Amino acid sequence: MRPSNLRRLFRRVASTAVLGLLAATSSTTTAVADARPAAAAAGGLQQVTGFGSNPGNLQMYEYTPAGLPANAPLVVALHGCAQSADAYYTNSGWPKFADQWGFDVVFPQTTAANNALSCFGWFDPAEDSRGKGEAASIVQMVEHAKQSRGSDGQRVYVTGLSAGGGMTADLLAAYPDVFAGGSVASGLPAQCATSQAAASGCQTGPQKLTPAQWGDKVRGAYPGYSGPWPRVAIWQGSADYTVYPANATALRDQWTDVWGIGQTPSSTDTLPGNTTRAVYNDSAGQPAVETYTVSGMGHGLPVGPGSGAEQCGTAAAYFLNTICSTYYTGVFWGLDGGGTPGGGGGDDQLPAPAGVTVTGVTDTTAALSWSAVGGAASYAVFRNGTKIASPAGTTYTDTGLSAGTTYRYTVAAVDGSGTAGTTSAQVTAVTTGGATAQCFTATNYAHVVAGRAHTTGGYVYANGSEANMGLYNVFVTHTLKESPAGYFVIADSGCTG
Repeated sequence: MRPSNLRRLFRRVASTAVLGLLAATSSTTTAVADARPAAAAAGGLQQVTGFGSNPGNLQMYEYTPAGLPANAPLVVALHGCAQSADAYYTNSGWPKFADQWGFDVVFPQTTAANNALSCFGWFDPAEDSRGKGEAASIVQMVEHAKQSRGSDGQRVYVTGLSAGGGMTADLLAAYPDVFAGGSVASGLPAQCATSQAAASGCQTGPQKLTPAQWGDKVRGAYPGYSGPWPRVAIWQGSADYTVYPANATALRDQWTDVWGIGQTPSSTDTLPGNTTRAVYNDSAGQPAVETYTVSGMGHGLPVGPGSGAEQCGTAAAYFLNTICSTYYTGVFWGLDGGGTPGGGGGDDQLPAPAGVTVTGVTDTTAALSWSAVGGAASYAVFRNGTKIASPAGTTYTDTGLSAGTTYRYTVAAVDGSGTAGTTSAQVTAVTTGGATAQCFTATNYAHVVAGRAHTTGGYVYANGSEANMGLYNVFVTHTLKESPAGYFVIADSGCTG
């Protein structure tokens, strides 16, 4: 049997306790999850075949409003476990706004042939990595829609529920050059788990990483990519005991770090359905990350049935009658024509400076340089998400820093009217000097308990360096050196200051 077939067979018999993201929840309806075969899809939802080599063995369904012109946006909507493309089409509310605002919707579908519960493989590197498996199949669907429908490649968005939400985050990390924005509903941070064994641990509370460590998981999914980054909406019920609310916090930390904007919201407000929205703006004052916390809601996609302008969807199992998340997500992406930039921003916005580099550090300074941007009157330099300078040229030296400390910088071009453009990718500077390095010798278990390391998939990794320390147990011992603070490297051969 081919290795790929063995892998799929293994996943088919995998434990439902690990893979079943659709466990018992406080749903507002007692309806049974819609698992009808997609062949029975309602009229409007059409199956598309021959969209590519399809390495992930997925099915493609599409809803295209009548008379949709070329160069319209494209939304990819991923169902949850035990669901189907038809269920998501019927209950999520996306067709209503596709008709109203004018965009195409692709509904990928996985089956029990891939996974026993028809879950997307958000925890499997062979399925959720760039160029591989289901992720590659979904991108092939995007390319097919661009070719057959003339979809606008600069306005492609992806959304998903539960396991579909986990795959959404992975797609945003692996393909930031394809997706201008994403929306994760009751889902997981990108690359939270890289094995079946680690999946359930993510659901009930992901590993406790710093925002920078979460951000590194995104940056590592497509090494060398320099931006722009997708804009991300995060939806979570406060009473979700299937995918715990800690995942929404980790998602917030992850994507604000990628954007370099810090974890303090620019604004908060209250929406229908006992929903609290927190907005995290980019350097241009545009929302880059938004979190929506629905008080008292369990595990599912928030919908708001009704005929009102801000209502949508149908209440069903894991489609919970609270608020129309699809409406607010679409407005966040600018699908309503409201002008909110997605991904690379509007056509009149200056691009991100390329080649941002740390050219030198001392114990109290960090020097930066970058390439000039045409039309820029000045540049905005951000340290750890806060604007610190507005140089006219393409170099800047930050002063008054602390020795032995890590700083993260981004740069944006500013036009003659004072409007900042797209923010660059982050660069990291570590100042020299500082306290003498500290050394710690302990078991892997003790290092994790002490906060010097963390676990992923049963293995232990040093905080900061991400060095693999081996299995998570009390039988493996390592010496870790800490320098600068919070950054640990393996120093078994000798630890000196």
